[in-house]
Amino acid sequence: MRLRYGPAPEHFGDLRVPLGAVAPHPVVLVIHGGFWRNRYNLDHIGHLCAALTASGYATWSLEYRRLGDVGGGWPGTFRDVAAGAAYLREIAPEHELDLGRVVALGHSAGGHLALWLAGSGHVPEGDDLYVGEPLALKGVVPLAGVCDLRQGYEMALSNGVVGEFLGGSPEAVPGHYAAASPARLLPLGVPQVLIHGTEDDTVPFEISRDYAAAARAAGDPVELVAL
Repeated sequence: MRLRYGPAPEHFGDLRVPLGAVAPHPVVLVIHGGFWRNRYNLDHIGHLCAALTASGYATWSLEYRRLGDVGGGWPGTFRDVAAGAAYLREIAPEHELDLGRVVALGHSAGGHLALWLAGSGHVPEGDDLYVGEPLALKGVVPLAGVCDLRQGYEMALSNGVVGEFLGGSPEAVPGHYAAASPARLLPLGVPQVLIHGTEDDTVPFEISRDYAAAARAAGDPVELVAL
């Protein structure tokens, strides 16, 4: 079913609940990718959500404002993801969702947002990305995630999309990178399983490799699955 979590046209998510499974259901919060641009939406990741739901997991796949949408980018995209995640609290009783067993999964830019959501509690009050009471996660699974936004900027991913997304370079808007990049929010305090292809020429494998090393050094339990 498609449910709305806010007033903007992009404020909706697709909820899939496993039929016949014992409730309450563990939940996979799914965030699609596409370099934060609105030319991509949640449709393509729906196949993964359906497969996970067939395996016994409820899935909550978020749409959110992206570059090209009114209010997309900094800080709207982050606020949408936080609001969409928090909306699980409202729908959990009716749909028998277990909020004690929620894992965030995201692909590419969605992998970045899933990691950010896990670390959003570290963003200080008063910052544009401050989240008062972020939804607690049991873990994060980024699929070819953009884990370090400074590194992504330096690699000029997708024609410099990181600078477009955050409103400038790390030198021009250092506070944006500090609040938005998972690598700057370590330790996240939750288990992380990073999955990445070693020959990925869209989001290079080195981003996950270097982030995993930094996260382990910070004390996070991290597994890197190199495909």
